[in-house]
Amino acid sequence: MTDAYIYDAVRTPRGKGRPDGSLHEVTAVRLSAQVLDALKDRSGLEGHAVEDVIWGNATQVGEQGGCLARSAVLGSKLDQSIPGLSINRFCASGMEAVNLAANQIKGGAGEAYIAGGVEMMSRVPMGSDGAAIAVDPSLAMETYFVPQGIAADIIATEYGFTRDDADAFAVESQRRAAAAWAAERFARSVIPVKDRNGIEILGRDEYLRPDTDMQKLGALNASFQQMGEVMPGFDKVAMMKYPHLAKIEHVHHAGNSSGIVDGAAGVLVGSKAFGEKWGLTPRARIRATAKIGTDPTIMLTGPVPVTEKILGEAGMGIGDIDLFEVNEAFASVVLRFLQRFEVDPERVNPNGGAIAMGHPLGATGAIILGTLLDEMERTDRETGLATLCVASGMGAATVIERV
Repeated sequence: MTDAYIYDAVRTPRGKGRPDGSLHEVTAVRLSAQVLDALKDRSGLEGHAVEDVIWGNATQVGEQGGCLARSAVLGSKLDQSIPGLSINRFCASGMEAVNLAANQIKGGAGEAYIAGGVEMMSRVPMGSDGAAIAVDPSLAMETYFVPQGIAADIIATEYGFTRDDADAFAVESQRRAAAAWAAERFARSVIPVKDRNGIEILGRDEYLRPDTDMQKLGALNASFQQMGEVMPGFDKVAMMKYPHLAKIEHVHHAGNSSGIVDGAAGVLVGSKAFGEKWGLTPRARIRATAKIGTDPTIMLTGPVPVTEKILGEAGMGIGDIDLFEVNEAFASVVLRFLQRFEVDPERVNPNGGAIAMGHPLGATGAIILGTLLDEMERTDRETGLATLCVASGMGAATVIERV
């Protein structure tokens, strides 16, 4: 089979996902087009240089509906002969786009793809698509549906993570992210967002709160306690599914959960022949990809079984991985990953994560792949694994190795 390589990876800064956020006036199509243009210009691509643009986003409604990928191509400087494919695997959409592109190349269906994703959470609210898993009573009751925040608290309860554990993890994420920005570790990948007049709108992640400490987080109320214990009483639903839990411990809040933000990211994936044609040097080989379904109630445990799956299929062990990016959807998600694999915490999200910088749902998978690759190059590491939990009970992962 043909190997698939990463030639470039870019992302926008992440803007606060609310009306006063710096990217609020930018549509998903326009933000995506700026990422596509950056990849085109940085690599000197012309004409039908890539087979397709595969673009993920989680809330495919309104201005993020239709085939957003094709709209982004037409709104960019890419040739109109390049089509577009929109996909949705919730939080893993950006990663799944890259994985799909890599596997297409491995199977001989084209020499190159641009893959990634976008989410404008300030413009298209999460859940506004009316997902059946949450709103169709016949399905929601059958699967013991609870919101993601409750699921995160179930993980904390099941695996013994306290409020202090979650808060300490969040403080460290903020510290690492601030240090990474101060050291310009994102400089290679982050492209400033500009308006139609070429004036910069946003040049750095704006969700960070570097002054976060345990005292400030300790003053915050648990975000999901009311919906769990009072109305609509999701704790009762959870305990119907998991009767061994006497009580759900509510440890998550805005400070130790991922931030709601706007953002986009893209990855240029191609074969060796593609690189030779365009005079490009590959940065990494996509060694393996994987996805898996998991318990839909606790929902967010996917990074553990999908990591076990991808390592097994690749003939690798956890000790073969030098660096990890585990999406910080909630603190308990990463704490469970660390608990299960007993890896050095310094090798997991060394530059902070979504708790500090935000989680633009459809883009995050592509963002963490680019962040992982940049850090592997900066620290001269050979192999990295990126993984995410996914709504409704799924997981996705990618293993990359430098070349």
